[in-house]
Amino acid sequence: MNDSRLANAGSRTPGATADALGDLLACRWRDPDSGAAVDVPIRAVAIERSLAGVEADLVRDLSFGRRFAVVCDATTQQVLGARVARALASLGEVDPVVLDGVPDPDLATVALVRDATATADALVAVGSGTINDLCKYAAAGAGKPYVVFPTAPSMNGYTSMNAAITVDGYKKSLPAKAPLGVFIDLGVLAGAPLRMIQAGLGDSLCRSTAQADWLLSKYLRGTAYREAPFALLAPDEAVLLDTPEALIGRDLDAVRTLARTLVLSGLGMTICGGSYPASQGEHLISHYIDMFAPARRPAYFHGEQIAVATLTMARIQEAMLAGPAPRLNAGSVTREDLLEHFGNEIGEACWGEYAAKRLSGEEAEALSTQIAECWSDLGATLAGTMIPSATLADVMARSGCQQTPRAIGLAAKFYRRAVRDARFLRDRYTFLDLAGDAGRLAALP
Repeated sequence: MNDSRLANAGSRTPGATADALGDLLACRWRDPDSGAAVDVPIRAVAIERSLAGVEADLVRDLSFGRRFAVVCDATTQQVLGARVARALASLGEVDPVVLDGVPDPDLATVALVRDATATADALVAVGSGTINDLCKYAAAGAGKPYVVFPTAPSMNGYTSMNAAITVDGYKKSLPAKAPLGVFIDLGVLAGAPLRMIQAGLGDSLCRSTAQADWLLSKYLRGTAYREAPFALLAPDEAVLLDTPEALIGRDLDAVRTLARTLVLSGLGMTICGGSYPASQGEHLISHYIDMFAPARRPAYFHGEQIAVATLTMARIQEAMLAGPAPRLNAGSVTREDLLEHFGNEIGEACWGEYAAKRLSGEEAEALSTQIAECWSDLGATLAGTMIPSATLADVMARSGCQQTPRAIGLAAKFYRRAVRDARFLRDRYTFLDLAGDAGRLAALP
């Protein structure tokens, strides 16, 4: 390979009008807001039908040194980790790090990974969401590079610069580092459990609701906003929505489109320096579920929860926009209320987040006036970006994605509480806040 930044990223998706991924890695892609060329810290992305026999070549091009820690769990070691470790042995020393059971993405496991990889020059993550988050956070803390060989197209965090880590029971998105290489074997991804493939689609579908929430915050709170992450996704998203049923058949072209979408979504977060373009109200609902769902509930994938929460958010957004400009009320929830509801430690953290966006009477009145003036313009802007909830439901049905709280093991009463109270988890002003501040959240779908 003459240019390790390009690797094999330029594999075209059928129907795509431009190779945004290849252009981005080659520093040719132009920011639609500024016109400037966009640079990203990731040096290589390969998305191929098979990477068998070229794993060492991909890593060699990144000049990491000669000692590699290949981090897996027991399942991903069998799926791909052992193969990668054998291949990298031709480059130097390989230390296999196999985490027991189903690893938790928490600080204790991060410390375990950091200790186990202390003598390595680079970390090589082989797995999906949890393995990737643990490695990217551990690598960032140790000041070491890492690459990832995904084993499932289950989420969009492979190329982001943040990691979802649980801290004292509180799910947080913590600053980490992007991998220098992302090497995707489509045959491996297509062989992942079907639920993980569907979870990846679920995590992709929230583009619409996240963009609407971010635009709302721009209009009402003056939040910085960028078109770049959504422009990157547009060509591949259109293909993905057109034939979602192909994912059930494990069609490699469909899996390629999903993989590209997930990679580009993560790169959009990297470009923006945060998770704003891919994590808004729907992710807050999912975080609430992660933190407070009954312990006896079976495990569900992140993207499965996001699919259900995305459909909820789409319906909330549509219901709010279909009505008159809302009048907002001063925030009535107090610090004591949150401490009582969430407990002292999590309640204090929630109060710190919520207090930053809690409206005083004067602020509520001023914002109500502003909303009345911009409501028509906001609605027209969002109409051009949102995927109708009926379309989302159809795509989910055709691909077998979960659509209801019951389908992800949740009672209706708990899910209603998650929708009502998720807005207190983070200082992001979403349609959950708009509906809550207007006193309409409990009555919405």
